[in-house]
Amino acid sequence: MPKNPILRGRSRTLTKHHKIAIAGVSALGAAAIAFSAVPSSAETTTSEVAASTQQVVAGSGKIENVKTSLTDQLAAASVKAEAIAAQQKAEAEAQAKAAAAKQAAAKAAAAKKAAAAKQAAAKKAAAKAAAAKKAEAARKAKEAASRAAKRAALKKAAVKKYPNNLDGWIRESLAIMKKHGIPGSYNGIHRNIMRESSGNPMAINNWDINAINGIPSKGLLQVIPPTFKAYHVPGTSWNIYDPVANITAACNYAADRYGSMDNVNSAY
Repeated sequence: MPKNPILRGRSRTLTKHHKIAIAGVSALGAAAIAFSAVPSSAETTTSEVAASTQQVVAGSGKIENVKTSLTDQLAAASVKAEAIAAQQKAEAEAQAKAAAAKQAAAKAAAAKKAAAAKQAAAKKAAAKAAAAKKAEAARKAKEAASRAAKRAALKKAAVKKYPNNLDGWIRESLAIMKKHGIPGSYNGIHRNIMRESSGNPMAINNWDINAINGIPSKGLLQVIPPTFKAYHVPGTSWNIYDPVANITAACNYAADRYGSMDNVNSAY
Protein backbone atom coordinates (compact mmCIF):
# COMPACT_ATOMS: atom_id res chain seq x y z
CA MET A 1 0.00 0.00 0.00
CA PRO A 2 1.44 3.46 -0.85
CA LYS A 3 2.39 5.68 1.99
CA ASN A 4 0.00 8.48 3.00
CA PRO A 5 1.50 11.73 1.64
CA ILE A 6 0.41 13.58 4.72
CA LEU A 7 2.39 11.16 6.94
CA ARG A 8 5.41 10.94 4.61
CA GLY A 9 7.22 13.83 6.28
CA ARG A 10 6.72 12.29 9.75
CA SER A 11 7.95 8.76 9.02
CA ARG A 12 11.00 8.92 11.29
CA THR A 13 9.11 10.35 14.28
CA LEU A 14 6.35 7.76 14.03
CA THR A 15 8.92 4.93 13.91
CA LYS A 16 10.56 6.17 17.09
CA HIS A 17 7.24 6.39 18.92
CA HIS A 18 6.28 2.96 17.74
CA LYS A 19 9.55 1.62 19.18
CA ILE A 20 8.76 3.19 22.51
CA ALA A 21 5.23 1.74 22.43
CA ILE A 22 6.51 -1.71 21.52
CA ALA A 23 9.06 -1.55 24.35
CA GLY A 24 6.31 -0.65 26.76
CA VAL A 25 4.13 -3.49 25.55
CA SER A 26 7.10 -5.93 25.90
CA ALA A 27 7.80 -4.76 29.41
CA LEU A 28 4.16 -5.23 30.30
CA GLY A 29 4.26 -8.80 28.99
CA ALA A 30 7.43 -9.53 30.88
CA ALA A 31 5.96 -8.16 34.06
CA ALA A 32 2.90 -10.32 33.62
CA ILE A 33 5.06 -13.42 33.24
CA ALA A 34 7.15 -12.51 36.26
CA PHE A 35 4.04 -11.88 38.29
CA SER A 36 2.68 -15.31 37.49
CA ALA A 37 6.01 -17.02 38.24
CA VAL A 38 6.75 -15.31 41.58
CA PRO A 39 4.70 -15.91 44.69
CA SER A 40 2.21 -13.28 45.71
CA SER A 41 4.12 -12.54 48.89
CA ALA A 42 7.30 -11.40 47.10
CA GLU A 43 7.50 -7.64 47.53
CA THR A 44 10.45 -7.18 45.22
CA THR A 45 8.55 -8.67 42.31
CA THR A 46 5.60 -6.47 43.08
CA SER A 47 7.80 -3.39 42.85
CA GLU A 48 9.12 -4.43 39.45
CA VAL A 49 5.60 -4.89 38.17
CA ALA A 50 4.69 -1.42 39.35
CA ALA A 51 7.73 0.01 37.62
CA SER A 52 6.91 -1.81 34.44
CA THR A 53 3.33 -0.59 34.63
CA GLN A 54 4.55 2.96 34.92
CA GLN A 55 6.63 2.47 31.77
CA VAL A 56 3.61 1.10 29.89
CA VAL A 57 1.58 4.11 30.96
CA ALA A 58 4.32 6.37 29.72
CA GLY A 59 4.32 4.54 26.41
CA SER A 60 0.56 5.00 26.04
CA GLY A 61 1.02 8.78 26.43
CA LYS A 62 3.42 8.76 23.48
CA ILE A 63 0.80 7.01 21.35
CA GLU A 64 -1.81 9.61 22.29
CA ASN A 65 0.60 12.36 21.20
CA VAL A 66 1.01 10.64 17.82
CA LYS A 67 -2.76 10.52 17.35
CA THR A 68 -3.07 14.19 18.23
CA SER A 69 -0.35 15.11 15.72
CA LEU A 70 -2.10 13.14 12.95
CA THR A 71 -5.42 14.85 13.73
CA ASP A 72 -3.77 18.26 13.56
CA GLN A 73 -2.16 17.41 10.23
CA LEU A 74 -5.43 16.14 8.80
CA ALA A 75 -7.21 19.29 9.98
CA ALA A 76 -4.49 21.46 8.43
CA ALA A 77 -4.76 19.48 5.17
CA SER A 78 -8.54 19.96 5.21
CA VAL A 79 -8.14 23.72 5.77
CA LYS A 80 -5.60 23.88 2.96
CA ALA A 81 -7.95 21.92 0.65
CA GLU A 82 -10.79 24.27 1.53
CA ALA A 83 -8.55 27.26 0.82
CA ILE A 84 -7.54 25.79 -2.56
CA ALA A 85 -11.22 25.07 -3.39
CA ALA A 86 -12.17 28.64 -2.39
CA GLN A 87 -9.36 30.03 -4.55
CA GLN A 88 -10.43 27.88 -7.51
CA LYS A 89 -14.04 29.01 -7.02
CA ALA A 90 -12.95 32.64 -6.90
CA GLU A 91 -10.88 32.17 -10.08
CA ALA A 92 -13.83 30.48 -11.82
CA GLU A 93 -16.13 33.32 -10.78
CA ALA A 94 -13.60 35.87 -12.01
CA GLN A 95 -13.30 34.06 -15.35
CA ALA A 96 -17.11 33.88 -15.67
CA LYS A 97 -17.35 37.59 -14.83
CA ALA A 98 -14.66 38.42 -17.41
CA ALA A 99 -16.44 36.29 -20.03
CA ALA A 100 -19.75 38.02 -19.26
CA ALA A 101 -18.07 41.41 -19.50
CA LYS A 102 -16.48 40.42 -22.82
CA GLN A 103 -19.84 39.22 -24.14
CA ALA A 104 -21.52 42.43 -23.00
CA ALA A 105 -18.78 44.48 -24.67
CA ALA A 106 -19.21 42.49 -27.89
CA LYS A 107 -22.99 43.00 -27.74
CA ALA A 108 -22.54 46.73 -27.15
CA ALA A 109 -20.09 46.94 -30.07
CA ALA A 110 -22.57 45.10 -32.31
CA ALA A 111 -25.37 47.44 -31.23
CA LYS A 112 -23.15 50.46 -31.87
CA LYS A 113 -22.25 49.11 -35.31
CA ALA A 114 -25.92 48.50 -36.12
CA ALA A 115 -26.80 52.02 -34.96
CA ALA A 116 -24.01 53.45 -37.12
CA ALA A 117 -25.26 51.45 -40.12
CA LYS A 118 -28.82 52.66 -39.49
CA GLN A 119 -27.62 56.23 -39.21
CA ALA A 120 -25.64 55.89 -42.44
CA ALA A 121 -28.69 54.43 -44.20
CA ALA A 122 -30.86 57.28 -42.92
CA LYS A 123 -28.27 59.81 -44.06
CA LYS A 124 -28.12 58.17 -47.49
CA ALA A 125 -31.94 58.17 -47.74
CA ALA A 126 -32.03 61.84 -46.70
CA ALA A 127 -29.42 62.70 -49.33
CA LYS A 128 -31.40 60.78 -51.96
CA ALA A 129 -34.60 62.55 -50.95
CA ALA A 130 -32.84 65.91 -51.06
CA ALA A 131 -31.47 65.13 -54.52
CA ALA A 132 -34.93 64.08 -55.71
CA LYS A 133 -36.43 67.25 -54.24
CA LYS A 134 -33.77 69.35 -55.92
CA ALA A 135 -34.36 67.60 -59.24
CA GLU A 136 -38.11 68.12 -58.90
CA ALA A 137 -37.57 71.79 -58.10
CA ALA A 138 -35.30 72.11 -61.14
CA ARG A 139 -37.91 70.39 -63.31
CA LYS A 140 -40.67 72.67 -62.07
CA ALA A 141 -38.47 75.71 -62.57
CA LYS A 142 -37.72 74.58 -66.13
CA GLU A 143 -41.40 74.01 -66.83
CA ALA A 144 -42.27 77.38 -65.35
CA ALA A 145 -39.62 79.03 -67.51
CA SER A 146 -40.99 77.23 -70.56
CA ARG A 147 -44.52 78.36 -69.76
CA ALA A 148 -43.29 81.88 -69.20
CA ALA A 149 -41.53 81.79 -72.56
CA LYS A 150 -44.68 80.52 -74.25
CA ARG A 151 -46.76 83.20 -72.59
CA ALA A 152 -44.27 85.81 -73.66
CA ALA A 153 -44.40 84.48 -77.22
CA LEU A 154 -48.19 84.47 -77.19
CA LYS A 155 -48.25 87.93 -75.71
CA LYS A 156 -45.82 89.10 -78.34
CA ALA A 157 -47.96 87.53 -81.04
CA ALA A 158 -51.06 89.06 -79.49
CA VAL A 159 -49.56 92.52 -79.46
CA LYS A 160 -48.14 92.15 -82.94
CA LYS A 161 -48.77 95.33 -84.78
CA TYR A 162 -50.49 95.21 -88.14
CA PRO A 163 -50.85 98.16 -90.48
CA ASN A 164 -54.11 100.01 -90.02
CA ASN A 165 -55.23 99.38 -93.58
CA LEU A 166 -57.01 96.70 -95.57
CA ASP A 167 -53.85 94.57 -95.89
CA GLY A 168 -53.19 94.76 -92.14
CA TRP A 169 -56.82 93.99 -91.28
CA ILE A 170 -56.90 90.89 -93.47
CA ARG A 171 -53.56 89.59 -92.13
CA GLU A 172 -54.55 90.11 -88.50
CA SER A 173 -57.88 88.38 -89.15
CA LEU A 174 -56.08 85.42 -90.79
CA ALA A 175 -53.88 85.05 -87.67
CA ILE A 176 -56.96 84.88 -85.43
CA MET A 177 -58.72 82.50 -87.83
CA LYS A 178 -55.69 80.18 -87.77
CA LYS A 179 -55.75 80.11 -83.99
CA HIS A 180 -59.43 79.06 -84.01
CA GLY A 181 -59.20 76.70 -86.99
CA ILE A 182 -61.30 78.80 -89.36
CA PRO A 183 -60.36 78.21 -93.04
CA GLY A 184 -59.82 81.00 -95.55
CA SER A 185 -57.14 82.67 -97.66
CA TYR A 186 -55.94 86.19 -98.16
CA ASN A 187 -57.12 86.26 -101.79
CA GLY A 188 -60.57 84.87 -101.00
CA ILE A 189 -61.13 87.44 -98.26
CA HIS A 190 -59.76 90.33 -100.29
CA ARG A 191 -61.90 89.45 -103.31
CA ASN A 192 -65.15 89.37 -101.31
CA ILE A 193 -64.33 92.56 -99.41
CA MET A 194 -63.80 94.47 -102.64
CA ARG A 195 -67.14 93.21 -104.00
CA GLU A 196 -69.13 93.90 -100.82
CA SER A 197 -67.69 97.21 -99.55
CA SER A 198 -64.80 98.26 -101.79
CA GLY A 199 -62.65 98.15 -98.65
CA ASN A 200 -64.71 100.66 -96.62
CA PRO A 201 -65.07 99.39 -93.02
CA MET A 202 -67.96 101.83 -92.38
CA ALA A 203 -70.03 100.67 -95.40
CA ILE A 204 -73.76 100.00 -94.78
CA ASN A 205 -76.54 98.76 -97.07
CA ASN A 206 -79.75 100.68 -96.50
CA TRP A 207 -81.77 99.52 -99.51
CA ASP A 208 -81.81 95.64 -99.68
CA ILE A 209 -84.25 93.30 -97.98
CA ASN A 210 -82.17 93.21 -94.81
CA ALA A 211 -82.40 96.99 -94.55
CA ILE A 212 -86.15 96.80 -95.17
CA ASN A 213 -86.34 94.27 -92.31
CA GLY A 214 -84.39 96.66 -90.08
CA ILE A 215 -81.15 94.67 -90.01
CA PRO A 216 -78.95 96.27 -92.66
CA SER A 217 -75.65 94.71 -93.71
CA LYS A 218 -72.58 96.50 -92.29
CA GLY A 219 -68.79 96.60 -92.53
CA LEU A 220 -66.17 95.28 -94.90
CA LEU A 221 -68.00 92.03 -95.65
CA GLN A 222 -71.53 93.38 -95.15
CA VAL A 223 -72.60 91.24 -92.19
CA ILE A 224 -76.03 91.72 -90.61
CA PRO A 225 -76.04 92.17 -86.79
CA PRO A 226 -77.66 88.76 -85.92
CA THR A 227 -75.06 86.90 -88.02
CA PHE A 228 -72.21 88.94 -86.51
CA LYS A 229 -73.44 88.15 -83.01
CA ALA A 230 -73.93 84.42 -83.74
CA TYR A 231 -70.51 83.95 -85.39
CA HIS A 232 -68.46 86.43 -83.34
CA VAL A 233 -64.94 85.06 -82.66
CA PRO A 234 -63.51 85.43 -79.13
CA GLY A 235 -60.63 87.86 -78.90
CA THR A 236 -62.12 90.31 -81.37
CA SER A 237 -64.20 93.42 -80.80
CA TRP A 238 -67.98 93.29 -80.45
CA ASN A 239 -68.19 96.37 -82.67
CA ILE A 240 -69.60 95.24 -86.03
CA TYR A 241 -67.73 98.06 -87.82
CA ASP A 242 -64.36 96.90 -86.43
CA PRO A 243 -62.51 95.66 -89.56
CA VAL A 244 -60.85 92.61 -87.95
CA ALA A 245 -63.96 91.59 -86.00
CA ASN A 246 -66.15 91.99 -89.13
CA ILE A 247 -63.81 89.95 -91.37
CA THR A 248 -63.35 87.16 -88.78
CA ALA A 249 -67.08 86.79 -88.01
CA ALA A 250 -67.95 86.77 -91.74
CA CYS A 251 -65.30 84.11 -92.47
CA ASN A 252 -66.56 82.00 -89.55
CA TYR A 253 -70.11 82.19 -91.00
CA ALA A 254 -68.91 81.39 -94.54
CA ALA A 255 -66.91 78.38 -93.24
CA ASP A 256 -70.02 77.05 -91.50
CA ARG A 257 -72.30 77.55 -94.53
CA TYR A 258 -70.00 77.23 -97.57
CA GLY A 259 -66.86 75.55 -96.21
CA SER A 260 -64.68 78.64 -96.62
CA MET A 261 -64.85 82.29 -97.66
CA ASP A 262 -62.85 81.16 -100.69
CA ASN A 263 -66.00 79.41 -101.94
CA VAL A 264 -68.10 82.63 -101.84
CA ASN A 265 -68.32 84.46 -105.17
CA SER A 266 -71.51 86.50 -104.73
CA ALA A 267 -73.88 87.81 -102.11
CA TYR A 268 -74.06 85.40 -99.22
